[in-house]
Amino acid sequence: MRLRLACGAALMLAASTAAADTAPGLIADGEDWTRGTSLYLEVRVNGRDTGQIAHFDERAGKLYARTATLRQLGFVLLDDAVDPLAPADLDGVEVQYEATHQRIAIQAPSRWLAYETTRLNAPDAHVPRADGATGLLLNYDVRGARDGDATQLDASTELRAFAGRAGVFSTTQIHRFGDGSGAGWNGETVRLDSSWQLAFPDSMLRLTVGDTTTGALDWTRPTYIGGVQIGRDFGLQPDRVTAPLPAFFGEATVPSTVDLYIGGMRQYSGSVPPGPFQLTTIPTVNGAGIARVVLTDALGRSRSYELPFYGSRQLLQAGLSDWSASLGFVRQRYGLASWDYAGEPMASANLRYGWSDRLTLEAHAEGSADVFAAGGGGSLQLGSAGILGAAVAHSVGDGRSGSLLHLAYDWTDGRFAIGLDSTRTFGDYRDVATRYGPPPARASERAVFGFNSAAAGSFSVGYVHLRYPGTDDSRYASAYWSRTFGGRVSLNLGVNRNLDDAGDRSAFATLVLALERSRSVNAGVQHSRGRTSATVDAGRPVPADGGFGWRVQARSGDAHGGLAEAGWLGENGQWTGGVGSFGGDGYAYAEASGSLIRMGDHTFAARRVEDAFAVVSTDGVAQVPVRLENRPIGRTDDDGMLLVTRLQAYQRNQLSIDPMELPAAMRIERVDAIAVPRDRAGTLVRFAMKPVRSAELVLHDAHGAPLALGSRVQVEGRASEAPVGYDGVVYLDDLDEHVRLAVRTPEGRLCHVRLDLPHAAGAALRLGPLPCREEDFR
Repeated sequence: MRLRLACGAALMLAASTAAADTAPGLIADGEDWTRGTSLYLEVRVNGRDTGQIAHFDERAGKLYARTATLRQLGFVLLDDAVDPLAPADLDGVEVQYEATHQRIAIQAPSRWLAYETTRLNAPDAHVPRADGATGLLLNYDVRGARDGDATQLDASTELRAFAGRAGVFSTTQIHRFGDGSGAGWNGETVRLDSSWQLAFPDSMLRLTVGDTTTGALDWTRPTYIGGVQIGRDFGLQPDRVTAPLPAFFGEATVPSTVDLYIGGMRQYSGSVPPGPFQLTTIPTVNGAGIARVVLTDALGRSRSYELPFYGSRQLLQAGLSDWSASLGFVRQRYGLASWDYAGEPMASANLRYGWSDRLTLEAHAEGSADVFAAGGGGSLQLGSAGILGAAVAHSVGDGRSGSLLHLAYDWTDGRFAIGLDSTRTFGDYRDVATRYGPPPARASERAVFGFNSAAAGSFSVGYVHLRYPGTDDSRYASAYWSRTFGGRVSLNLGVNRNLDDAGDRSAFATLVLALERSRSVNAGVQHSRGRTSATVDAGRPVPADGGFGWRVQARSGDAHGGLAEAGWLGENGQWTGGVGSFGGDGYAYAEASGSLIRMGDHTFAARRVEDAFAVVSTDGVAQVPVRLENRPIGRTDDDGMLLVTRLQAYQRNQLSIDPMELPAAMRIERVDAIAVPRDRAGTLVRFAMKPVRSAELVLHDAHGAPLALGSRVQVEGRASEAPVGYDGVVYLDDLDEHVRLAVRTPEGRLCHVRLDLPHAAGAALRLGPLPCREEDFR
């Protein structure tokens, strides 16, 4: 007994001595409650070290502890529990005392332990901070065509100005010029869209002033206005998952590995500590399926669970909202007039809210001077049976009123898919768009059934029903089938029929043969309203990374003829041209598209830029290789600049340079950088570098002997010093052309050296021996 007491006391002393370090913490509770042998033991619970040393009392081969101590170790005990308590007396708890290691190992069911739920595979909620620069961008598309005796020249342009956090201003125009029918040249320019947008990525909000489209739901119609809009924009956080993610709950009694399989493919693998855990699926899951969770402990024992789930992008996560509010004037004759707006203002608002992970509520309201419409609805997940949607709306105005009813159902499991929806109006239902165009359809209904398998291909049938006020019903049925053979050949068949007009029916068949180097041959036959035509296409699309593409086509039937086209995508733009003749009418055309960008006192000619981009600067160093996501993207020009397009806005884009192709005498601060540009704007990424002069100098004293080992060399103007090595050798870098050195010997004598270096930086020079003269260094 004395030996055990001594061991326990020694262990307690060692633990208390190292308490301030990384040793396990000591749970001290005094000695007055013990009746047997006091032991201070390291504690393991369910195979995991707790990092604690606890006080136990051994009585008749059983270990007791105070209830307060057990609670500190994570046990959940009743307030009136026996104190002290033997853990082995708890139902299902096993205790093993390891005397050699002075350790106690407790194996307990989770009901006795207060574990926190471990969350696995949770989406990253961190929002990267976007950077922005100031600049101008002009996108252009110019097309010239000759058709018979008529010549047409068209152009579309987009002028964009951006200034970091100040937002983006954009305006687009179309320009038309022609000399048709011998009437001479005439032309016009029409403004399309002009707007200023300001984004707030942290709150996923976007403010638009100018031309915009009001928000809409599945059962409402958007309206094009000139005015102000503010609302949610999930695109400002592209990594944010908005749909509810199926989550699976489990429990591990010991440290284990958990694997998630969906459709037989492993989607996640990771470790989990003892206790309950929540495993979230990946955002790509859509539709019904079966997930299998496999839990494997440290001894290799496995348990598996199969759980049904349903994932849908139609729903919002619980507590998440999507909304927009718009106020302005309806835009009229878009594309024909530049400044035609209605005289009366209108307002519109939309809201979608995730009431729970299975229910998303919707609301909409819009109105102008003489009409007001509002409604609400939602989408409900029916377990693994799909998504049910419903909405109702009512409108009033000019003494007339009406209602709208919308019902929808969607279900898929990866092989089968069903889609049903119906929107009907009753009475004189109107919205704001009715004042400036056709009213909503009296009936708009759709039914689609699809099937997909590797052996049978993809098959779908569909039904569409439309009826507008004052017109007859239009009902169409269609069927489509496609299959790929051997990865290179695909066959597509389709039929379509108007159920109210027996003569309105069509069918088509297309065969596609994929060849090497992205080339392909397409052959198709189409029959419509008693007429049959055939088409054969061959070509190679213009590569997205740049290069040459071409296409030739031959067509039979009423519009018989053919065409030939060729295109080239270069660093500065894309050029396309072609000739053709159909039905006896020939034509020829040429087209050019690209962009001009002014940023950082530099002008770039580039391909058309639709979204974010970056300008890379290497401080005037030319021909520096630049990579985007480890893929070569180009080299800097003579001014050390490179425009990098096709970046992902509000996401981390990795840019890097290859230092292996740079001169050895080049000082580089960094070789990679993360660019997070704003949408439709540019950011500046600088790789600071400069050529440096370095030299290995051999220094001698006034008597021609090498300077003593340990002498200190200081370049004038610097605080740092460099040591002199054997034989009077010292290495210095980042030197100017004209250098003055001060040298202090170990004896305290001071001398100096003056030298001139070549104008151009290069490899390290070896100069000397150089005399160090003992004279005033001023």
